[in-house]
Amino acid sequence: MLKCLGKMKPEAPKLGSSLLVPSVQEIAKKPLLKLPPPYVRTDEDSPIVSHTNPSPQVPVLDMQKLLSQQELEQLHHACKEWGFFQLINHGVSSSLVEKMKMEVQRFFNLPMQEKKLLWQKPDEIEGFGQAFVFSEDQKLNWADMFYMITLPTESLGMDPNNMRVLFEEGHQGMRMNYYPPCPQPELAIGLNSHSDAVGLTILLQINKTEGLQVRKNGAWVPIKPLPNAFVINIGDTMEIVSNGIYSSVEHRATVNSVKERISVAAFYSPKLDGEMGPAPSLISPQTPD
Repeated sequence: MLKCLGKMKPEAPKLGSSLLVPSVQEIAKKPLLKLPPPYVRTDEDSPIVSHTNPSPQVPVLDMQKLLSQQELEQLHHACKEWGFFQLINHGVSSSLVEKMKMEVQRFFNLPMQEKKLLWQKPDEIEGFGQAFVFSEDQKLNWADMFYMITLPTESLGMDPNNMRVLFEEGHQGMRMNYYPPCPQPELAIGLNSHSDAVGLTILLQINKTEGLQVRKNGAWVPIKPLPNAFVINIGDTMEIVSNGIYSSVEHRATVNSVKERISVAAFYSPKLDGEMGPAPSLISPQTPD
């Protein structure tokens, strides 16, 4: 008996559960003139952004230049002032990125009967569905998502060991997002405004349809993804670890009436049983925790 127990694999971390919801992709296939009531989001800011002047753009960083002091300073500025940046020349081969895009598109094109085999179970958050749906009366996002746990898992001038202790045994999750065309995009939201609870999020835009917006100085700023770039954002955990120097910023996803939008987000989180707090190397009389 003890030998058998010794060979048992540890259970994957339980990150919560969500009520089962209909497939928005299937709803959107019907000839809709009006948005179904659960998806009318009067609780959110208008998704339509209007600027009299050109809106500011999220910083763009070149990973191949991060050994230079100038680019490190740009990284520091982006994390501190925006909490978001786009990363180019990241070293991931273009063929691998294109293969990922193709497979994710194919994944969402699966017949509904095959997707049902991958739908969320009542007590889990992995699979097709939506996250954080706790009530039958809750307003819903105009999107389908597929979430899975993929791993059990320095420009701050911070001791690298502080980061290693927190994240070395952490976990990684991936969420594939499908935002179908919407009959009334001015009333809907693809993903409601939020900040990420994780350490770091890496987003890959699968097609060219825009929709991601970040809150900056009280206004919503659209992010126009660059070809072959990753969109990176700081999460709540990193804001805590950085002692508030880096910002976990509110963001959201909007939809449109013409074209679907697809993206993949990878979330990097600390170990679930670790202690959370500012890194000791970043606490001083000038910057108390």
